[in-house]
Amino acid sequence: MKITLLGGCGAVGSVAAATLVKSNLFDEIFIADWDEERGIKVVEGLKSDKVKFCQFDANSCESLRDFIKGSRVVLNAIGPFYRYGANILRTVLEEGISYVDVCDDFDATEKELELNPLAREKNVTALIGMGSSPGLANVLVKFTAQYLLDRVDVVDIYHAHGGEAYEGPAVVKHRIHSMSIDIPVFLDGEFKKVKLFEESGRALEEVSEFKGVGEFSVYAYPHPETITLPGYLKGVKRVTNLGLVLPPAYAELIKGMVRLGITGEQPIELINGMSLAPIDFAVSFILHERERLVNEFGLTEPVGCLKIVVKGVKDGGNEEYIFSLTSKGKGMGEGTGIPLALGGILMATDKIKEKGVLPPEGCVEPLDILKLLPEALGAGKGMPLYLEHIDRNGVKEEMDPLQILSRFGLM
Repeated sequence: MKITLLGGCGAVGSVAAATLVKSNLFDEIFIADWDEERGIKVVEGLKSDKVKFCQFDANSCESLRDFIKGSRVVLNAIGPFYRYGANILRTVLEEGISYVDVCDDFDATEKELELNPLAREKNVTALIGMGSSPGLANVLVKFTAQYLLDRVDVVDIYHAHGGEAYEGPAVVKHRIHSMSIDIPVFLDGEFKKVKLFEESGRALEEVSEFKGVGEFSVYAYPHPETITLPGYLKGVKRVTNLGLVLPPAYAELIKGMVRLGITGEQPIELINGMSLAPIDFAVSFILHERERLVNEFGLTEPVGCLKIVVKGVKDGGNEEYIFSLTSKGKGMGEGTGIPLALGGILMATDKIKEKGVLPPEGCVEPLDILKLLPEALGAGKGMPLYLEHIDRNGVKEEMDPLQILSRFGLM
């Protein structure tokens, strides 16, 4: 069994590669990336003769066709997805191969969903947005809807993370893109769009507590959950996604660049006769300042928390469940790369039956991925998943998620 991982040398892809090796499921694992020197180091570090490196330029999708032939699944961790996602997906689907990615741009998600007819024609599945948020967030919401509540009324997703040892230009460009566009939300049973720096966006800002990480102001994020979950939750009234990157001063630096308008992609002529796209300067400056801001905040290791609040009705009374997936010493790479790999494992083992281009809630059975999650996250050493329940009387109790999983025979 062969699997191909695009972007396997980055923070997300390298974690996904290690998870695939650990699964011992695949006979061949092809890592494709543009950086050959880094690729060779990643392959050597995995210490498995099943892993091979292929050089790949995401700007030339035609080069994909040769080395993905024979793959059971293609995983894609190449960002930014608003630039590369739909083109890569189309190429993979044209070859009749199933696909998993971590697309977290809502506009890129819309373009990928438009390829649903092609996937169905080829009789394959594309599982898109299988990271942390989107990804595990969608799965936990679906779990709550199927097994804990009779009806879901509200879904509020929060995330805060930062302090990773490395952050690449693609991540910063994704953040800039997310702050520059209209942000989709689902409010009062309707799809609406807000702007981050206008009153419509500011009205959604709030202070949120992240278990084990701290309390921070969060702002609207244009993540795909707000456009996909309402289609699978009958009667839901609100779906939002709010978050920030840590430290807060780093988030404010990026927001400041966007406010000033120095993030355009059209090159301008400099006073020395050279030309430069403003976004290239902005990204370079942001990354230059990042280490100082991280050190001043005291972030000595990666930290992160994904919080999912689901409110609804059970047996006629209002109930609320709060999931918190918290980590220290592990950052975006683990939080996104592990679910990506698990999505590939589910696909390769025929656990996903539906055909077409689908979000996690559209094709992943929550119990299937929850069976794999504890070991992948190190459950025996303290799985960083917390669950709180607020009953109809407003009484809050902390619940052991392992007991919940045991109820369904998963532990």
